[in-house]
Amino acid sequence: MHTDATPTHCPYCALQCGMSLAGGPGGVEVVERPQFPVNRGALCGKGRTAPAVLSSRVRLTEPLIRSHATGRLEPATWEEAVARVAEGLSRTRGEHGADACGVFGGGGLTNEKAYALGKFARVALGTSQIDYNGRFCMSSAAAAGQRAFGLDRGLPFPLEDIPRTGCVILVGSNLAETMPPALRYLTELKENGGKLIVVDPRRTRTAEQADLHLAPRPGTDLALALGLLHLVVAEGRTDEAFIEERTSGWGEARAGAMAHWPEYVERISGVPVPQLRDAMRMFCDAEAAMVLTARGPEQQSKGTDTVGAWINLCLATGNAGRPLAGYGCLTGQGNGQGGREHGQKADQLPGYRKLADPAARAHVARVWGVDPDSLPGPGRSAYELLDALGGDIKALLLMGSNPVVSAPRAAHVEERLRSLDFLAVADVVLSETAQLADVVLPVTQWAEETGTVTNLEGRVLLRRRALSAPDGVRSDLDVLHGLAAHLGHEKGFPTDPEEVFEELRRASAGGAADYSGISYARLREGDGEGVFWPCPASENAGAADEGAGQAGAVHPGTPRLFLDRFATDDGRARFVPVVHRDAGEEPDAEYPVLLTTGRVLAQYQSGAQTRRVDELNSAAPGPFVELHPRLAARLDVGDGEPVSVVSRRGRAVAPARITSAIRADTVFMPFHWPGEGRANSLTNPALDPVSRMPEFKVCAVRLERARLS
Repeated sequence: MHTDATPTHCPYCALQCGMSLAGGPGGVEVVERPQFPVNRGALCGKGRTAPAVLSSRVRLTEPLIRSHATGRLEPATWEEAVARVAEGLSRTRGEHGADACGVFGGGGLTNEKAYALGKFARVALGTSQIDYNGRFCMSSAAAAGQRAFGLDRGLPFPLEDIPRTGCVILVGSNLAETMPPALRYLTELKENGGKLIVVDPRRTRTAEQADLHLAPRPGTDLALALGLLHLVVAEGRTDEAFIEERTSGWGEARAGAMAHWPEYVERISGVPVPQLRDAMRMFCDAEAAMVLTARGPEQQSKGTDTVGAWINLCLATGNAGRPLAGYGCLTGQGNGQGGREHGQKADQLPGYRKLADPAARAHVARVWGVDPDSLPGPGRSAYELLDALGGDIKALLLMGSNPVVSAPRAAHVEERLRSLDFLAVADVVLSETAQLADVVLPVTQWAEETGTVTNLEGRVLLRRRALSAPDGVRSDLDVLHGLAAHLGHEKGFPTDPEEVFEELRRASAGGAADYSGISYARLREGDGEGVFWPCPASENAGAADEGAGQAGAVHPGTPRLFLDRFATDDGRARFVPVVHRDAGEEPDAEYPVLLTTGRVLAQYQSGAQTRRVDELNSAAPGPFVELHPRLAARLDVGDGEPVSVVSRRGRAVAPARITSAIRADTVFMPFHWPGEGRANSLTNPALDPVSRMPEFKVCAVRLERARLS
């Protein structure tokens, strides 16, 4: 046991698994933290090997500036690099206006960084053009949650509630590979006698654990949810008392569902009617039940309506607003939850306030010491911002994202990045996007800085600094402080994360995501289990649910939302009427096959960090195309042979992986790699009209035999 180990959290997914870091003979080593409730000591391979990216061998350790003479990125001093970025942004703003400067953030940034980045964009630059890559992650679920409940928090209950419910429908998530330590909650659910239904076009490692696996055609999750609700109504399994007492809008939602009779849904989705009936009965027979969604149903051009249909199923059966029941979203990115709450999203201010709300603008402007009228209005969503690069947007500051690999229609996005007058990137490694920059700023990593993150449960956590960064590396807060000073804002952008968090507390006070009752001192207490938001400064400041206490008492935080009322004006959850519609792009004679994309166990997101870890690369060395044996036979392609996947946007080439665990009309590619195996060269940027989420999860392709270069 290491007595000197520093408690912290894994830098990868939204579980934010607890771990400790200790110095060992070979450098930094990971030590288990079995007392942390989310993962109870368990870590996946990514978490165990996270210190490998701290090595100077694989990461940036000095600023780089593109030489006008050679065209190459060459080492520079910090003073030169910051001055070059400030000059590029200032020149653009002076020649073309503030909105010609764009800012693009990331779901891995701490709350403090996300807050400071949003403030920098709106105060120091005066631009409305800011968004972040979390728009590509859970934005459809967030929009659906806002519509139905008046509030978006990934899970409205702790993970510990999952094993104690009676049935879980898991839609479009492969937890066994994307969040391995969370799989134990589903295992314990089954050990306790609960039922697990997995909805996925592939028979994944997670689907193999299911009591019932539904394998719909990609893009038909909306029809599937409506078909289940139709059966609930037809078999008299609705909870009329709950609908009457705690919801509104049931009549229209019911009518929409009744238009989706089981045989019609089978024709659309390919899920047989008997399986639909089995799923409905498992769900309704349980005393309490949950629906959990992930990127499968969300990353669609109808993702908000799709999630809304699953929420309607929960509401109609009374599985919301009570213990051990409800709808939840399995947030993906490390700080995807907190990252969208505090200002780096195009339409939001800190505390999950709406940028277009005059009262919200006035509150935040007071904290920032600026005129509310000086704050710009809402800007473009993530893909729309990237698509505008080189046009209306001439310069871009990018932090913690790698859109050259991660954005839909990635070749087009790469072209747009190349067309900019000026690009500055702050990152840990020289990512594919950083390689295009005019200036690259090397920044600190999770283990080298203190800051807060908010996991998928809404649990605010303190990640503590465990070691010093290499010489030549500075924090993102230092970067923003230096740039703001060059732009005439000497004050207002502190470099100390605790000082930034204290301002964030004030800015969030009274908002939907109220952190005002959370402090670093409180987060350091006990075993560092964190505090669930909303957490006002005191009990009488108004939490919607658990633990109404004495006026002025310390608020305990809110592990479980909506137990007394929903966060709408009238306290009722809202049914939203939805109907099935086609994907943005359906198969045809030229492109007859459906492509869906996702992650694999040993890599993470764009792979910018995990692809630099030898152990992870050994386990997952490169891209592949997963296809059914019947499809492979038609192409006359053997296992491991190269296949070209072609869409209207581009071509990707990767080895075939032949398996009967996928539908015969569908192929799957992981999206972690650049180059000719880049899956996002193919994906469709068709946007959900509400969330502005691109349709990563379904597009039409054709397959050809190929030759790997």
